[in-house]
Amino acid sequence: MPAPHGPRRARIAFSDSAAKQLDAITSEAELHALDRALVVISVDPDVGELLPGDSTGPRLRQYVDDVERVRLVYWVTALKTVVVVAFIEV
Repeated sequence: MPAPHGPRRARIAFSDSAAKQLDAITSEAELHALDRALVVISVDPDVGELLPGDSTGPRLRQYVDDVERVRLVYWVTALKTVVVVAFIEV
């Protein structure tokens, strides 16, 4: 009998601007810190705090990891299967 799997992780997709920011990261330490933050969000997409805004667009969330010094602004799709990162700050 196969081993049971844990909860399904959300798939991460990057906006064009976030992809450009990602391409600009050259430090191994920054990439590692970003990777850790992305894992946190993929496990629990609702972990970030909701940012103020109206209901006309997607509800933006902000995840901040003070230890790794990473800030991500993202939104979660209606199916909660894809997290789209809108801004990366490492």
